[in-house]
Amino acid sequence: MNNLAQIKNTLQHLRHFGELPDQVQQALAATASRRHFNAGQVIYVEGEPAESIYILESGWVKATRMTSEGREQAMMFLRPVEVFGDIAVFTGTPYPGTVVALEDVEAWVIPAQKILDLIPRHPEFAMAVIRHLGGRVLHYINLVEDLSLRNVETRLASTLLQNAELHDGQLIVPRREWTTFDEMAIRLGTVRDVLSRALKTLEAEGLLRVEKQSITLLDPKRLEERGKV
Repeated sequence: MNNLAQIKNTLQHLRHFGELPDQVQQALAATASRRHFNAGQVIYVEGEPAESIYILESGWVKATRMTSEGREQAMMFLRPVEVFGDIAVFTGTPYPGTVVALEDVEAWVIPAQKILDLIPRHPEFAMAVIRHLGGRVLHYINLVEDLSLRNVETRLASTLLQNAELHDGQLIVPRREWTTFDEMAIRLGTVRDVLSRALKTLEAEGLLRVEKQSITLLDPKRLEERGKV
């Protein structure tokens, strides 16, 4: 499969970008390069010049900022197919966070200037970018609301429901290799001990069951109510 076919296939799974004109997809394919990042590899560091936009094709990545005390604050955990590195490119600023591959990752890397050149020439592409950035704004509004107005148990309940998969009639949250208690705590904006207590509380209430390789959601309806508090 050539670059154009691969890019088209990836864009079909990317919200707002699946219906771009062939001319735009061809232009993206002409300058995009496919990169592999190993689990744990840093893709870019907070403060670096924003020279590229990335399209995540496979694997998970996390974007975080580091506090002055050395604590990680999660900005986003992304799974395919998603775009990252874009906000800095469109605002003309350095990357606002550090992005790390949580597992082996395949991503398309597109030079920032190519994206910026395409936007004024193709209104459909500009609109797709605007809608995508609007989604990012909503994400950060929700993040601020979560961290300032909701406790850890509420955030945990909501996050589990968002990532649950249906297996044999039950909602399961698979535990990937990187989903340690520390990573889960970073994602929820808390620390390991507080997360552990929150899980035990929800488990004691009969809402979930923590297992070695997964978390089973025993009462999704009640868990949903807990996620709205």
